[in-house]
Amino acid sequence: MAGMKIWGHRGAYSSAPENTLSAFQLAAQMGADGVELDIQLTRDGEIVVIHDETVDRTSNGQGWVKDFTLSEIKKLNFNKRGIAEPLHMEVPTLAEVLELLKPTSLTVNIELKTGVVYYEGIERQALQLVDQYGMADRVVWSSFNHYSVQKIKQLEPSAGTALLCGGGILVTGEQCEKVGAEALHPHVKMLRYPALAEDCRKRGILIRTWTVNSDEELELAMNLGVDTVIVNRIDWAKGVLAHGN
Repeated sequence: MAGMKIWGHRGAYSSAPENTLSAFQLAAQMGADGVELDIQLTRDGEIVVIHDETVDRTSNGQGWVKDFTLSEIKKLNFNKRGIAEPLHMEVPTLAEVLELLKPTSLTVNIELKTGVVYYEGIERQALQLVDQYGMADRVVWSSFNHYSVQKIKQLEPSAGTALLCGGGILVTGEQCEKVGAEALHPHVKMLRYPALAEDCRKRGILIRTWTVNSDEELELAMNLGVDTVIVNRIDWAKGVLAHGN
């Protein structure tokens, strides 16, 4: 589909440690249209970019993000698998990622990870930070926690927002309308329900699907007229779209 956008899942997920500055830099170099990232709060109230509520899977440490100060979590190595240089990588703050991406034209999809741990005030704090960098028009806010999406809209009615759905829980275009979300971000397996895409199209709701990792999934997204695919392999997706497959 002409015009379908490619966003890097947690940066250039397949080529660098997820949600690191290296991953976002590489996504920009690969020509992604945007990146998706996840935010949580440290014990001292700093916004860090990390997917899991704990550091166990992605670093050489253990424990909940909420229990670390920024200084403490910065000492951990988030290049646990050693898949890229440098071998030691810190967890970035949201401010550091925005600083890196500001000179680019990339869209930044910020997922609010408030479903397991509710970080009081993270919506307002993140909005203010994005505003400081003058990037509000390039940011899309998403969450599985629909209350967080509603909070973003209450604080900044012009903010671009999206509802996430996956894990067998179907979210509809109607639900997006109810919270004022302009887009739905369904897991790619949800696209196997044709009525979902049709319903969103009728309502003018954009569809950005994740995580597209195979030719079959990419073809399905193209055939359904999906607006954006969120992928682990940016170079692969760009190659397929360039050849019109």
